[in-house]
Amino acid sequence: MKRPVLKWELVGIAIISSVGSLLHFAFEWSGQLPPIGVFAAVNESVFEHLKLTYWPALLYAAIEYRLVRESANNFLVAKAAGVYLMPAVIIAIFYAYTTATGTESLVADIMIFIGAIALGQLTSYKILTRPKLRNRYHIAALVGIISLGVVYAVFTFYPPRLPMFLDPVTGTYGIQ
Repeated sequence: MKRPVLKWELVGIAIISSVGSLLHFAFEWSGQLPPIGVFAAVNESVFEHLKLTYWPALLYAAIEYRLVRESANNFLVAKAAGVYLMPAVIIAIFYAYTTATGTESLVADIMIFIGAIALGQLTSYKILTRPKLRNRYHIAALVGIISLGVVYAVFTFYPPRLPMFLDPVTGTYGIQ
């Protein structure tokens, strides 16, 4: 086991969760500045809450790279897997429990958020400690990470008219 890598992945759970929680309120705190909306939730839609894992995970990865680069492999692939797994878990569990129960729970939502981050970070750890992958996987991972960031930015301003993008509080989509 590569202990320094595991340690930093576990620290990442707390940091990503904390920064993501702060980003939930950052758009409001900023006076609803549109550039802040790219990184923070602009409403209460499911989609907007997914950004709360992506941007903090990306920021943490940029910091973490300097700490683990000598003892980890496949950094881009690991981080791409994490940033794609986190929202996938949130979407799957959120819609499963709300469909099954017919209600939402703030406590459940917070647990899902933290659990998705933990699963993303632990998956990242498994990939970081595997033998080095071919360069084409790293290139694909980088393209995937950048593409997801573009999707989050564009859909903040031009969201599809789908349930995942609908703010259940205001009945609106994206930045107003």
